[in-house]
Amino acid sequence: MAANRTPVPLRLVRLARLALHLVRGLAIAWLRYPKLSEAEQNAQKRRWSRTLLSILSVSVREQNAPKKLPERCMLALNHISWLDIFVIDATFPATFVAKSEVRSWPVVGWLCTLVGTLYIERGKRSAAVRARQAVAGELERGALVAVCPEGITTFGRSLERFHAALFQPALDAAATLQPVALRYLDSAGRHTDAAGYVGETSLLESVWAIASTHFGARPDAALPRKKDRSRYRRGAGRACAAEDFTSAALAAQGT
Repeated sequence: MAANRTPVPLRLVRLARLALHLVRGLAIAWLRYPKLSEAEQNAQKRRWSRTLLSILSVSVREQNAPKKLPERCMLALNHISWLDIFVIDATFPATFVAKSEVRSWPVVGWLCTLVGTLYIERGKRSAAVRARQAVAGELERGALVAVCPEGITTFGRSLERFHAALFQPALDAAATLQPVALRYLDSAGRHTDAAGYVGETSLLESVWAIASTHFGARPDAALPRKKDRSRYRRGAGRACAAEDFTSAALAAQGT
C-alpha cells in the first residue's frame, strides 16, 4: 500500500532541512564526537537520529522494547533501508556492522564511518577474521552491537537466508542476542514499501521516496536469546543462533 503522498514544496523543504542536518552531523562527527565520552556519544547519536527522523516525518513506535539491554548484547535485525540505522539509534544507539560498500555511500556512509561503524569485506577470509575479532572485542567491553544477518535489503515482507557467521562474535563474547523485527507502516497501519532501499534503487531515489511520504517505523523486540552452552557448541553454535533468531523475529512480526 502506498503511504500518504507529500506535496512537492514540502518535499523540497524536507530535503533542504535534511541537507543542513547532514552537514551539521558531519561537522559534529569529525570535530566534536571523538572528544566525547561513550555515554555522551550515545546521547549525541540518539538526539541526532531523532532529529533526522523528525525532519523526514518518520515516527517511531517501539514494540516490546526493553527498558535496559544486557551489558553484552548484539541486536540482530532485518534490513530494509539506510533509515534502519537511525531508527535503531533513536532508541538504543549501537555500533553497526556493515558491508564495506556502505563506507562509500555519499554522506550517510561518511557519517557511519566517523561514528565507528565496523565494516566487513566480503570474500576475504583474513578480513572476516579481523572483523569477527573486532566485533567480539566491542561486545566484551560492553558496547551494543547491531548486525543485519540477511546481508541484503528487502521490503520486510519476509526473511532471507541468514549469514550465520555474523552471530559468531556474540557466541565468542557470551553475549545476549536480541532479535528486532523492523517494519514500516503507513498512517493506516498497513505495510509500506516507501522506506525500501532495495535492488537497483539509488540512494538519492530512496531519499526522494522517503521525503515524498509520511509513514512510521515499528521496531519489534522479541525475547532475548542468551548463549546456551549445551546447544551452542563449536560447529553448531552459529546454526542454533540463526534458528533462534528466525523463530523470535517471525514471532515479533506476527507471522
